[in-house]
Amino acid sequence: MSKYRVLLLSEGFGSGHTQAAYALASSLRKISPNIQTKVLELGSFLNPKVAPLILTAYKKTVISQPRLVRMMYRSQYKKSINRLATLALHRLFYTHTHNVVRQLKPDVIVCTHPIPGAVISRLKRLGLRTPLCMVITDYDAHGTWVSPEVNRYLVSTPDVRSKLIQRGVPIQKIEVSGIPVHPKFWEHTGKVEFQQKFGLKNMPTVLVMSGGWGLMSDDVVNAYLTSFSDKIQFIFCFGNNDKAYRKAEQNVNFNHPNIHLIRYTNEIDQLMEVSDLLVTKPGGMTCTEGLAKAIPMLFYNPLPGQEEKNSQYFTQQGWGEPITSIDVVTEWMELLINDYDAVVEQRKQNIAQIDRYNPTQSAHSIAEMVEKSKVLS
Repeated sequence: MSKYRVLLLSEGFGSGHTQAAYALASSLRKISPNIQTKVLELGSFLNPKVAPLILTAYKKTVISQPRLVRMMYRSQYKKSINRLATLALHRLFYTHTHNVVRQLKPDVIVCTHPIPGAVISRLKRLGLRTPLCMVITDYDAHGTWVSPEVNRYLVSTPDVRSKLIQRGVPIQKIEVSGIPVHPKFWEHTGKVEFQQKFGLKNMPTVLVMSGGWGLMSDDVVNAYLTSFSDKIQFIFCFGNNDKAYRKAEQNVNFNHPNIHLIRYTNEIDQLMEVSDLLVTKPGGMTCTEGLAKAIPMLFYNPLPGQEEKNSQYFTQQGWGEPITSIDVVTEWMELLINDYDAVVEQRKQNIAQIDRYNPTQSAHSIAEMVEKSKVLS
């Protein structure tokens, strides 16, 4: 039987884009053993020395100049990546992209970040015939995702579909599939096993995530959370931010048997399963993972642009709430302490509601593209 190849391209601007690519790869292999997948962060793969410098500069800009980032996001909101910028990206970073595609011979190329999407779109203008699928990994549709050469868009919500239509994308190219997360986030196996695994008690539990780059750092909020540690168990996950982890280790506020400090981990799904509340930055991927786990969310200080839109969407849907003041945190801590049974019951109802979502819809759509490409080739 024929083997099909799917090349999934991302970039390392935050971890969510690449997580989406790996989630799709896992789902594709699960639904069809005849599909082979390859995930690449294109810039890091082709220019391992230059790419980290660009990512570091971007990260510093996000942290130190959020107003500038917001202004740039809004000013370019309705604009695609122009051809001059695409050509510059191609020559500076992706001159070997065509060789990579030629060597791997994918039947379909999937992009979970707009930059590799722009590069593949340019290659298609130059003659590449491989179908291109763009997977928008947020709850908004910035213009940089849009290109005439894209064969299919997989989007999170009908609202994002409407925004693409307003930008001239034909409706037949757009499918509302939800943001792909790893299949394990849709599993609800119960708490007891994971509580034992992580050395946790059977008591109200809050998971505090710092984001893919460890950008969540609010000493006031974190210190206030720890003041409830006699009655609430806390898991602080610092990601790759070793500096923040060491700082917390040395902070007396975090020195409590009900407080657990964790560095980067691939077991976030299990930590969400044992937790009753998630405090996080509203990245598209993290929000969708929280949705799959049906866990209520509090959103900390969203970054300008996509995270603001994600926070707005999940708040409107009733799945989360922004931390607009310390009173919001107080209300949730008191709810966990005084009415814990109601929190647990509400989560059970949330799980029943999310059953209407099809967690493999994105993968099935891409598999369909693969089958069609074989017929046409």
